[in-house]
Amino acid sequence: MPRTTDGDGPPVPQRLLAAATRLFAEQGYDRTSVQEIVEAAGVTKGALYHYFGSKDDLLHEVYARVLRVQQERLDAFADADEPIEKRLRGAAADVVVTTIENLDDASIFFRSMHHLSPEKNKQVRAERRRYHERFRALVEEGQAAGVFSTATPADLVVDYHFGSIHHLSTWYRPDGPMRPQELADHLADLLLRALRP
Repeated sequence: MPRTTDGDGPPVPQRLLAAATRLFAEQGYDRTSVQEIVEAAGVTKGALYHYFGSKDDLLHEVYARVLRVQQERLDAFADADEPIEKRLRGAAADVVVTTIENLDDASIFFRSMHHLSPEKNKQVRAERRRYHERFRALVEEGQAAGVFSTATPADLVVDYHFGSIHHLSTWYRPDGPMRPQELADHLADLLLRALRP
């Protein structure tokens, strides 16, 4: 997206996304109007429609930006020249940390995904599937090499791990007793224990 600004502040698209994320998290997607978003961002409706086209596009981008970061990071772990246990553990912990760092985005998405247009919904599902398949490939690589147990199918192992991550927004509190990396390490260790031969 172009880095268009009006003044010295952040680019307009970034301001719109920040305002939309805050309002969607506080009020819910369906109870937030386009007018509230543009007022909070300090821009016009014309600016919103120039960059995003619709409120639906904003909702899609709230989640897509997190998923892009997570996919890039997963690809880096998967492609690293390290033992499979280290690569899988790193990827398993990283997705926890990046989800916590973007907890509002994840919460908005899981509460509001059904509001996406069928086309956008299909797009997001395809993006998520690509992520899950790359993660599953790491489990399968370790299973094929005899490093991980094959007693539990790779699909189930992956669903187990991501099931715990998808619920983080319902209970994790940044001011709680556990820091993001500490929780990430615990969940990654649980995953690897489940795969131990």
